[in-house]
Amino acid sequence: MNQPLIEPLYEDNHLLVVNKPAGLPTMGVPEGRPTLLSLAKEYVKERYQKPGNVYLGVVSRLDAPVTGVVLLARTSKAAARLTEQFRNRDVEKTYWAVVEGAIEPAVGNLVDWLGHDDRHRRMHIVGPTLAGAREARLAYRRLPVVQEGCWLEVRLETGRKHQIRLQLSHAGHPIVGDRKYGSRVLFSPGIALHARRLAISHPTTGVRIEFEAPLPKTWRRFNIPER
Repeated sequence: MNQPLIEPLYEDNHLLVVNKPAGLPTMGVPEGRPTLLSLAKEYVKERYQKPGNVYLGVVSRLDAPVTGVVLLARTSKAAARLTEQFRNRDVEKTYWAVVEGAIEPAVGNLVDWLGHDDRHRRMHIVGPTLAGAREARLAYRRLPVVQEGCWLEVRLETGRKHQIRLQLSHAGHPIVGDRKYGSRVLFSPGIALHARRLAISHPTTGVRIEFEAPLPKTWRRFNIPER
């Protein structure tokens, strides 16, 4: 088998978990443009010699510039059960981020209301009474100081579009490389936001299982130790 175009972290008859690279959309782009979903289907088709169309359901997704753990379901039953876990907030999502400036306090929570700007394809902090506003919650802790910024571990309590990017920027600490949300520091490809860990209950066995994605090579500039 040729070298896969994706980096699998875990796979069985029900799940495929991959480490998404920067710049690759998860799904939902014009036909002909590669996505994580299309490459994952190619991988499954070749690895398991599947004839015809391959089913994969996207259970978790990341913005194109973000790297890390993405969860795909190999059956519709697994997809439904996993989606329910996300809806009920029975999953644990941990991200690593490098932001501009030294965030204070070292451990804290951010609570905001987010609204979508369709025209500019971005999110905004809005008032809680605005039509369509959705509450966004996250917890963070500052990890040891790194070069060029402040290293954070972020745990999502809700899963809103661009949530971490917008909330940290609104707090005065944009993610390194995230020009859309105010960063002035270059970081290419992508931005310094990585979906580090994801913990779920297996859709058929119910056993708690955790996936962890190694950091991209571009993070070496920060001298962050893998652990």
